[in-house]
Amino acid sequence: MKSIKMVDLNGQYEAIKGELDIAIDSVMSTTSFINGPAVKEFQNNLQEYLNVKHVIPCANGTDALQLALMSLNLNPGDEIITSNFTFASTAEVVLLMGLRLKLVDINEETFNIDPISVERAITSKTKAIIPVHLFGQPADMEKIVKIAKQNKLKIIEDNAQALGATYTFNDGMKKKTGTIGDIGTTSFFPSKNLGAYGDGGAIYTDNDFLAKKIKILANHGMDKRYYHDLVGLNSRLDSLQAAILDVKLKYLDGYNESRRNSALRYSDNLRGIDSLITPNIPIDLQSHVFHQYTLRILDSKRDLLAEYLAKNSIPFGIYYPVPLHKQKAYYSPEVDDKLFRVTNRAVQEVISLPMHTELTNEQIDYITEKLIKFLN
Repeated sequence: MKSIKMVDLNGQYEAIKGELDIAIDSVMSTTSFINGPAVKEFQNNLQEYLNVKHVIPCANGTDALQLALMSLNLNPGDEIITSNFTFASTAEVVLLMGLRLKLVDINEETFNIDPISVERAITSKTKAIIPVHLFGQPADMEKIVKIAKQNKLKIIEDNAQALGATYTFNDGMKKKTGTIGDIGTTSFFPSKNLGAYGDGGAIYTDNDFLAKKIKILANHGMDKRYYHDLVGLNSRLDSLQAAILDVKLKYLDGYNESRRNSALRYSDNLRGIDSLITPNIPIDLQSHVFHQYTLRILDSKRDLLAEYLAKNSIPFGIYYPVPLHKQKAYYSPEVDDKLFRVTNRAVQEVISLPMHTELTNEQIDYITEKLIKFLN
């Protein structure tokens, strides 16, 4: 059995090396490194894949979130509601813009933002909700959309971990995550389900006005060259990364299916173990792309398990060990710790096992065998 990796980017590269080399050579031969044809081609293909009117590529997923917020005509002190259990980029862009961060608790089964907590957090100053589709599973968008409409709030979807997931509404309508709210954002960090070989991101929307504004904001505030209508950013997806992503986009559904199959095998192998909780696997498997396969380890055994896995050369991740409201950068004495009952427990219990497209059944069986031995 080959060594186990948390993410096997090399194995994935080797499988499509020929196509990637041709794409990279094409960019090198044209020397169109900034806003070249490869960027436009990828933009068009991602628009078609998502069935969305506008995709604006940018430099990274954090810029995507900031550009989305910048497009909404927000004022200092306006409140933005998001999950307390997520990577810091979701929160940092809110504070960098002088906005007020309102963190809320999560759903116990999915780790996603809890709609009831969202509704309780809304005040007259609330302007937007940022649901994070964490670990590859969509947040409860039906309820979030309803809450947003009732309170005239905007929705920015943080889709960095769930590109390719499909959300099904109660009436049977299906939409890709990131295309449900007003604006969707994503990251093409190398370890993502659709990952570049460097940084990259994108914003997507069906709103013509917002799309034009975001495009201008991402280009130094310019619509016409050297005429700056807005204070913007320099945030571009370079042509080499676009060419790489365009090749990999053709394989995204297959990559996600491979992740689902690995998740099912993990869960089958771990069935009946009382001291752990396996990830929620929805009936409609298309609604989860398993960016991470995250367990909850009960009875205060998580850290001991982490030590055991390391000794057995099994990589793991703890996403996330500290909730945002307890981070030094985001701490506020006004925040009531009791509002985050589920989050506070989750950070003590979660551990993510290796999950990537090159993961083999033999590796999964070895990992779960060791895990069961420890817990029994």
